[in-house]
Amino acid sequence: MAEGVQGIEAFIAGMPKAELHVHHVGSASPRVVAELAARHAGRSKVPTDPQALAEYFTFTDFAHFIEVYLSVVDLVRDAEDVRSLTYGVAEDMARQNIRYAELTVTPYSSVRRGIPDVAFMEAIEDARRSAERDLGVVLRWCFDIPGEAGLTSAEETARLALDLAPEGLVSFGLGGPEIGVPRPQFKPYFDRARAAGLHSVPHAGESTGPETVWDAIRDLGAERIGHGTRSVQDPALLDHLGEHRIPLEVCPTSNLATRVVERIEEHPIRQMVDAGLLVTVNSDDPPMFGTDLNTEYAVVAQLLGLDEAGVAALARNAVEASFLDPAGKRRLTGEIDAHLAAWQKG
Repeated sequence: MAEGVQGIEAFIAGMPKAELHVHHVGSASPRVVAELAARHAGRSKVPTDPQALAEYFTFTDFAHFIEVYLSVVDLVRDAEDVRSLTYGVAEDMARQNIRYAELTVTPYSSVRRGIPDVAFMEAIEDARRSAERDLGVVLRWCFDIPGEAGLTSAEETARLALDLAPEGLVSFGLGGPEIGVPRPQFKPYFDRARAAGLHSVPHAGESTGPETVWDAIRDLGAERIGHGTRSVQDPALLDHLGEHRIPLEVCPTSNLATRVVERIEEHPIRQMVDAGLLVTVNSDDPPMFGTDLNTEYAVVAQLLGLDEAGVAALARNAVEASFLDPAGKRRLTGEIDAHLAAWQKG
């Protein structure tokens, strides 16, 4: 058995994993983003050099992140772009031993840019089926409302989710900025989605306080919370999250990059774990934040002082909190347990 930081990193790299909070366009690798920028040269300020993207993806605050994110979204102009981006994301996941991922997709942003809705659905579904067949990566979709685009986008996202209903769709979300975008106004759309059998997974408590998490729970019926970083500011909320076993989708490096926390050592994940919450580890928009899921597990292992068994326990949390079917959960949990057992044998 390897020792120390390198040992943990090797253990994480080989560990089968699930990821629950990772964005579709935000997961495009520098290579894919650069290719899209070159394909649409002259119509975007996004660099066509993968090396230059690191500087482009340096954010001053959350509002700047949203601005840059939308400039990358604007590169996705046709169904071919959608398909190649989606399959490229799955390839990156396969390299990290990610077996299952719930990818947050914002179809409104692509459809309003002129991609026909049916062609968009066919592109992501073709990529999903190919990823499972070729790479062994199971993808499922969360269709999310881009909060900055208001109720028009909510109505359209609900239509796309409920009328077109791609086979891989499992949940309904709400992303984008929280400041100035109250959660309760989206209640009718979440009500419709939940009535149709979709799970509720809104972002909340990332750049605003714990009241946004309460709104997500009370008004949107949240079954998981995207981020929930500020939940630790409200002891009653921590009690509620723990009692009702509502998972948090925690993304440490993302929170640092968007200045939600000023220093990684100040991240509240320790308080979440100490409060007994169901914490999952996620990468959010990995290339934009210079990270990936393996790196996020290593960051969390250091913050929490975890050994391999502790890391495996976090990986099991993600499986438990996922919307994978029971047989799939048992299978993936068994793979994690087998990896730990083999490692401990040395």
